[in-house]
Amino acid sequence: MKPVVAAGVALVSAVGAAAGLGAAAVLLAGQGSGGAGGEPAVIPPGAADVPIDTAPRKAAPGASAAPEGSPEPGESADDRPGPARDEPSGDWLARTAEAAGLPERALLSYAAAQLALTEELPECGVSWPTLAGIGAVESRHGTLDGGGVGPDGRTTGDIIGIPLDGTGGTAAIPDTDGGEHDGDARWDRAVGPMQFIPSTWEQWGADGNGDGAADPHSLDDAALAAARYLCADGRDLTDPADWREAVLSYNRSDAYVADVMDNAHTYATGSRTTVTP
Repeated sequence: MKPVVAAGVALVSAVGAAAGLGAAAVLLAGQGSGGAGGEPAVIPPGAADVPIDTAPRKAAPGASAAPEGSPEPGESADDRPGPARDEPSGDWLARTAEAAGLPERALLSYAAAQLALTEELPECGVSWPTLAGIGAVESRHGTLDGGGVGPDGRTTGDIIGIPLDGTGGTAAIPDTDGGEHDGDARWDRAVGPMQFIPSTWEQWGADGNGDGAADPHSLDDAALAAARYLCADGRDLTDPADWREAVLSYNRSDAYVADVMDNAHTYATGSRTTVTP
């Protein structure tokens, strides 16, 4: 597939990127440390406030065992726990996607990730509006430059960020994946619809669709990985401070947090969900 070069995707600090703490690609300075903005007054709804009508998940080749939690050190992404037993029903997807103004196939990925985390880390409370808020900022739900998300959940063109070579305000991150995911054997680039840096994908990559592989260009896989990443360190995403810190960990920028929140609220209120303080 033809790569799509991501433009206007999210940015993280050089320190966070170099430490593997940020999922997306890269601005050196000027975005704030996250303290100045304070806690959000109102956050997007948690999982308990966004009920999903479910149906039994269709069997997939190479389906993984039941989820057991976050990745262990040295664990291969392809060996990590797979999706939950259920998936969003077709009727719920069609109704909610239309109300929220989301691509139906993208909503399937975000909602399936919420269901998986509700099963494996219910105390986190990550919800599909938050994941959709990130997906909107990162890649417009995989639709950059006229692309889209195919029926299998993979983007129709690989979404590849700029080289993280230390120029143009980026952090310098030498290649960590031999160009496997980003096609660049010299420098890392953020990849996929949720714009993971390859080294972060190596740690957090997930098999969201149960096909036995973890692919950052699959929105099913990337949404599940993002949900687990946001829930790290015991965060409760129904708590304003934890929600803010989770999104800052994805991209240490106050402007980014505000953009994600605005998009998440749009999807939540559009789908007639309850926004909680």
